[in-house]
Amino acid sequence: MREEFTRERLRPLLAELARTAPPGGPWRVYLVGGGTAVALGWRRSSVDVDLFSEQAEVFRDIQAIKERLQLNVEFARPEDFVPPLRGSSERHVHVETMGPVSLFHYDPYAQLLSKIVRGFQRDLVDARRFIESGMVDPAEFQALVAEIPDSAYARYPNLSRAEVEQVITDFLAESG
Repeated sequence: MREEFTRERLRPLLAELARTAPPGGPWRVYLVGGGTAVALGWRRSSVDVDLFSEQAEVFRDIQAIKERLQLNVEFARPEDFVPPLRGSSERHVHVETMGPVSLFHYDPYAQLLSKIVRGFQRDLVDARRFIESGMVDPAEFQALVAEIPDSAYARYPNLSRAEVEQVITDFLAESG
């Protein structure tokens, strides 16, 4: 049985990614979802750690890393579930660099959108922390969501602009 992802397990994971990274870096790896919440101390643990990289070859040894560290690792990013936000690639937050691997929190605005739309209780708690921590400005967030072109929703048949904007309005009103 694999263990939950905790803050104490972040550095060993980064060290293993750095150790096994192929030559030719630098490599950028992103924490997403529960991994961000755990790394920031918002919650003690997560069942798995969600990672993303546009350079998938950095994960060439991920199966062995998962076994060595006894971790559940999933590959996901907000855009797998919700439309992309303008400027997302400029809002990633650097965590740490070890060897050729730089670890980032995936764009907090994109993570917030995904968490609110998903709407699970744990996600909504994390979503409030994005705002309380100052990582996300609510007005800027609403403006970014409003800029999503209608055509972007075509890739997400379970979502509509009206529904997304309504859950965001409701969430922000409840969050004060």
